[in-house]
Amino acid sequence: MLRLAFWSLLFLNAALFAYAQGVLGTSKSNEHEPARLRRQFNAAKMTLLTREQAEAAAKAAAPPAGGDAAAGAGSASAAASAAASAPASATAPAATGGAAPAPVFACTEIGPFDAGDARRFEARLAKLDLGDRQSRQTVQAQDVTSWLVHIPPQGSKEAADKKAAELRDLGVTNFYVMQGDSPLKYAISLGVFKTEAGAQALLAQLNKQGVHSARVAPRGPQTTHYVYRVRSLDAATRKRIEGYAERYDGADVKTCN
Repeated sequence: MLRLAFWSLLFLNAALFAYAQGVLGTSKSNEHEPARLRRQFNAAKMTLLTREQAEAAAKAAAPPAGGDAAAGAGSASAAASAAASAPASATAPAATGGAAPAPVFACTEIGPFDAGDARRFEARLAKLDLGDRQSRQTVQAQDVTSWLVHIPPQGSKEAADKKAAELRDLGVTNFYVMQGDSPLKYAISLGVFKTEAGAQALLAQLNKQGVHSARVAPRGPQTTHYVYRVRSLDAATRKRIEGYAERYDGADVKTCN
């Protein structure tokens, strides 16, 4: 009998100790089950909000003042549906702020350049990454080294000699009849000048003396020059190209077809 009482008291004390430690659960079990609480909150996936973020979330979740939450949700859904079904063209101005597109130049021509200048200019164009909008054309041009005052070819030696006699009658003696196989055969040269201004001064003097058939023509070898064409340029890119072209004598920037 005493042994039964002893074991009963021992069992009762153990049960009370377990209950006190929360092993068997209590009315305040949430204070004694830290593992279960950690599983419920899943702290690894929790995100801390700032005060401003929390207030914004609360405002978004709150129903409209003086109305019912379901009505507010219905209005928001209708507004979203209307926005989704609206044409893209109607919403584009709001997205872009109504900014007008940059001006586009359909075709811009730059040149002419000699071979050396063309290489340098093309290296600068490469920085703009124009791709297939850029093209290059070759043109035959004359490198002017002097200016010739002359009377155009007379067609034969006899006609040239006759014109020479007329010049002498007008008091002009500084000339010679051009020979050789050239387009100027049987022309009469009246003077060669390094500058066009000098040639024009002699021409004016000859006109006063009664020589009205004389002309001024540039002289120099025929060489290959290069002209660049670029399409669909915006204003800023064209401005940069104009700045590049300013570094080369004789290179112009103009609109082409």
